[in-house]
Amino acid sequence: MQGYNVIMVYSRDKQRLLMCKRLKDPYKGLSNLVGGKIESGEPGLEAAYRELREETGITREDISLRHLMDFTYYVQDCYVEVYVGRLKRDADVFGDENELYWSDLEQDFFDSSLFAGEGNIGHMLEQVEMNPELLD
Repeated sequence: MQGYNVIMVYSRDKQRLLMCKRLKDPYKGLSNLVGGKIESGEPGLEAAYRELREETGITREDISLRHLMDFTYYVQDCYVEVYVGRLKRDADVFGDENELYWSDLEQDFFDSSLFAGEGNIGHMLEQVEMNPELLD
């Protein structure tokens, strides 16, 4: 079963969420969280930090990630691990895989015409809102 991760990166002031505009399918043109594949034998948290560094330039020194939840898709033979963290300091983000931007939190993250994941991003944000200590 192939593993993937998505990483919810909150700004230092907890007012914005790092997003990317997908440049290829699936979800081409939609906004999504950053993330990628978990390599065979790679621990999930290590994969999350690796993908975060590769896609955004954010390192372990910039953020502490916490494992929030998992989604298992048996029909597609894959699973997704969700990690969340808040920047410890201001960090420049950069990447060439997708267009990166900071979104305010007042968006309708359940809107599938704007955001990837069939509403999952909205659900993840609700979980963080119900557990604000995740961003401490």
